[in-house]
Amino acid sequence: MTRQLFFVLAALLFTPVVAFGIEPSDIEPLLKRPLLDRAVVLREVRQYCDARVPKMPEIKSAEQWQAEAERLRAEVLERIVYRGEAARWRDAPAKVEWLGEIPGGPGYKIKKLRYEALPGMWIPALLYEPENLSGKVPAVMNVNGHSPEGKAYEPKQIRCINLAKKGILALNLEWVGMGQLGTENFLHYRMNQIDLCGSSGLAPFYLCMKRGLDLLLALEHTDPERVAVTGLSGGGWQTIVISSLDTRVKLSSPVAGYSSLSTRAWQPKDLGDSEQTPSDLGTICDYTHLTAMVAPRPLLLQFNSKDNCCFESGYVLPLLLDAALPVYRVLGKDYAIRWHVNDDPGTHNYERENREAFYRMVRDFFLPNSKFDATEIPSESELKSKEQLAVELPASNEDFHTLAMRLMENLPRDAAVPTGAAELASWQTARREQLRKLARVSDYAVAAEEVGAEQKPGMKATFWKLKLAADWTVPAVEIAPDGATKTAILVADEGRAAVATRAAALVASGHRVLAVDPFYLGESKPDERPELLTILVAGVGQRPLGLQAGQLMAASRWLAGRYGEQPVTIVAVGPRSSVSALVATALEVQAIGGLELDGALDSLKDVIRRNAPIVDMPELFCFGLLEAFDVEQLSALVAPRPVVRTDKGATRP
Repeated sequence: MTRQLFFVLAALLFTPVVAFGIEPSDIEPLLKRPLLDRAVVLREVRQYCDARVPKMPEIKSAEQWQAEAERLRAEVLERIVYRGEAARWRDAPAKVEWLGEIPGGPGYKIKKLRYEALPGMWIPALLYEPENLSGKVPAVMNVNGHSPEGKAYEPKQIRCINLAKKGILALNLEWVGMGQLGTENFLHYRMNQIDLCGSSGLAPFYLCMKRGLDLLLALEHTDPERVAVTGLSGGGWQTIVISSLDTRVKLSSPVAGYSSLSTRAWQPKDLGDSEQTPSDLGTICDYTHLTAMVAPRPLLLQFNSKDNCCFESGYVLPLLLDAALPVYRVLGKDYAIRWHVNDDPGTHNYERENREAFYRMVRDFFLPNSKFDATEIPSESELKSKEQLAVELPASNEDFHTLAMRLMENLPRDAAVPTGAAELASWQTARREQLRKLARVSDYAVAAEEVGAEQKPGMKATFWKLKLAADWTVPAVEIAPDGATKTAILVADEGRAAVATRAAALVASGHRVLAVDPFYLGESKPDERPELLTILVAGVGQRPLGLQAGQLMAASRWLAGRYGEQPVTIVAVGPRSSVSALVATALEVQAIGGLELDGALDSLKDVIRRNAPIVDMPELFCFGLLEAFDVEQLSALVAPRPVVRTDKGATRP
């Protein structure tokens, strides 16, 4: 067949002209028929995630736990925080620049500074310094959460002012995405652009904390044995992460900042931003472990009883205490763990009652024999505006998007595809195994349950629930014209109900069509915070892309075996479905005979060029995918089977 004739035939095949009297209006009601209980869809993904969350070990001795904590600490840092380029960011020289001071209030002054979290990424900060310092004093690193005011957030200012008035150094850090760093490119859901390139998007968050701790400890008057960290919400998350992984923190007080990954699976409002559920953290430990890893150092867990944001005390605190209390007891430090439940106002806050609980903790463990007064000093008249607290930043400051743009320049690594038949076959064998591991693709057996059928003139529709192991139920509508001899699986970003025209064209051309909604697409998309559930899936070590590909592969094997004809063709509509279909076709070489793509990406780099956040296309942010494969390499894994681009023509890789 000549190349010109091939293009002509491809164009004829995919022109949405419906023959044999079959119209999209005949097909659409069939595709829209509900097949799944919506509660089942949500329950399956919750159970899938919850089952993979690691549980705390039985604590038998202090030595056993200390060894376990050191192992967990090392593995999280090596395998989660410092993956890829992040290892070089970690080892880069730290830079701190002091930029003058402004008057504070009675008894303290405010010094402005900025520091590099990683090369080219500057973080603004403020140091609240007591007047007339002498000797070594306690120091507190104050981190903030999802407040647009950032470091100017008034409850945080009041806390820093009070600490300084009470003789304690208080470092107030800005957080990426907030305050002065509240730019579009610091949106937390864009950190996954770095993940796609095979480096840790979590690393900038962690290095912001680590470098802040570095500079606090480098101050002349900081007592290294009396360094604390505290913060609200996202600041509470930062607090438990840095406190568990960096033992230089000697007292920790996270406020309404986190819960177990198991809790998050079942409490949708606890599903947080990307950094709170980084890819693969749940393959090593849970937040229960991180809580226990603070031991034997003092820990104050603060939660709110009527929290209108997340992390309500009633369902969060028991699981964390069940994990941490036995550790503190076996270490003989059960007095060092405390918890405080705020009822007034009880909403998402770090207001006076919570602040005074923290001051008491500082007094009891850092200044036990002093006259330190834990009662808050009224300081509202000393609050500063965002403008007054602004710290000058370089005109060009690195962010998640600029880092990802730099990282992708030379990706994928080892991009060359062999041209010789023998070399290509060997390359395909090795790279298919690499792709399977990278996308975490599982081979599922299918137990098909027929849940209905409908006969129409010239065709029959059969409705299926495809049971994949004990994990997933995939809804599928099979539409077969009389005398069908070809088979296609149809999948679309918007779900099967949105592609009636394409389905009708395939049926009219003699194809038996199985329209499926794999994980997260169409009817298989959970009703509650679905994008954040996909982040949780990656957090427990799986990949949404791999789930979709594995489900397409399973459906293809089932369909090919059912009819015993030539291998099936997958028809994918949309950029997201096209990538999962590419992965499925690359890996399933027997049951899938070819691939037809409509609206596919030319390159995975387009995801980054478009500055897409993970919530827009979760499956495409598979960790490290672009480091090893782009569309060209994935297509080459399909060869010699055809990859047809119905929107651009056809290619034979």
